[in-house]
Amino acid sequence: MSEPIKRAPAALSDVLASVLSKAGLSERVAQAGVIPEWPRLVGGQIASVTEPVALQQDGTLVVMVTTHAWMQELSLLEPELLRSLNADTTRPPVAKLRWVISNR
Repeated sequence: MSEPIKRAPAALSDVLASVLSKAGLSERVAQAGVIPEWPRLVGGQIASVTEPVALQQDGTLVVMVTTHAWMQELSLLEPELLRSLNADTTRPPVAKLRWVISNR
C-alpha cells in the first residue's frame, strides 16, 4: 500500500473562493458586497431609514424603507443611488432598487 500524498493546508478563503467559483456563485457573492457597504455608499441619513434585505438573482436590491414619504423620495434618487452603489467596477452592478415598506 502506498503512502497518501501530503499537501500543505489551504487557506479557508482560498477553499471558499474555489467552491463558490465552481458553483457559479462568485459574481453573486461579489455583487452582494453592497449590502454591508450600504451605509457608506448611501450616507447616514438614507441608511437610518432603510435596510437592504436581499439581492435577487436579476441584480435587483430589495431595500426596506420606514415610510411611504421616504420611499417616494428614494425612488426619485434611484439613478443617483445606483451610480453610488455601482461605483466599484470590480463587482457586478446592481441592476435596480426595489423599495418595500418596513413593518417595524
